[in-house]
Amino acid sequence: MKLQAGAGTSVLQVAPMALIMISLVLVPLIMIVAVSFMDYGFAEVIPEFIWDNYADIFTSSLTVDLYEKTFKFVAIVWAITLVLGFTISYYLIFHVRSSAMRAICMAACAIPFWTSGPIRMVSWVPLLGREGLVNQALLHLGLIEQPLSWLLYSEFSVILVYVNMLTLAMLGPIANSMAKIDHSLVHAARDQGANEWQIITMIILPLVKPGIAIGSIFIVTAVMGDYFIVKQMGGGQINTAVGAITTELNAFQYPPAAAKSVVMLVIVLTFVTALLRLVDIRKELAN
Repeated sequence: MKLQAGAGTSVLQVAPMALIMISLVLVPLIMIVAVSFMDYGFAEVIPEFIWDNYADIFTSSLTVDLYEKTFKFVAIVWAITLVLGFTISYYLIFHVRSSAMRAICMAACAIPFWTSGPIRMVSWVPLLGREGLVNQALLHLGLIEQPLSWLLYSEFSVILVYVNMLTLAMLGPIANSMAKIDHSLVHAARDQGANEWQIITMIILPLVKPGIAIGSIFIVTAVMGDYFIVKQMGGGQINTAVGAITTELNAFQYPPAAAKSVVMLVIVLTFVTALLRLVDIRKELAN
């Protein structure tokens, strides 16, 4: 009887969250998958089972190019944020001796993110524009003869803003993993004659894999699902798979938009699943 009462209590505890997940996540997801296999007309969904929405994704060179551009942004932003996040974390954890100074430096990294994301993003426009501060400074120094047009409304500006907005998402988990490393391991390695590169590759990197995995999940999901940054910083000249989905939604073409969304979801879930098989992050999340 006590066992049954305990089981009943557990069910009641889980039921609210399960109800929320089913109603707000599972049911809408099932609806999106179902709509992705339907035909469509102008502002209408025709309940007929077809494969054309998925066939168009893999046979249309335009759509394939959009996915390739999305993957390129993901790879570049992930690589840059990983290098920045790891480097800053390593310096703060192993080279800043004072705990107070370390806390101040971490706060300095986080303070800009207390400002609204759109405000931080738009603030790059007066810096990178043809009449912006960067171009004016370069002209004044005589380094260029005319303003650089590729600084703004280009792939460069999109990647720059991604890095600015998302570096903390990589830095935080890596710094958290590094903070758990016993410094005596590093000291022992130095006593044995290991150089800085050997310490990083043979001791630090293996121990911070969970932090890198968590940060990578944040970066990949954020870039794969973003539309606002590309739209604003690309100046309408750059498009990605999410941009195509938004365009189709605005045109009331729900089935092809649903199909592209399902493909994006499958790609992200495949990446996360593969990453979780390579790295066990449960202990990192538990701590």
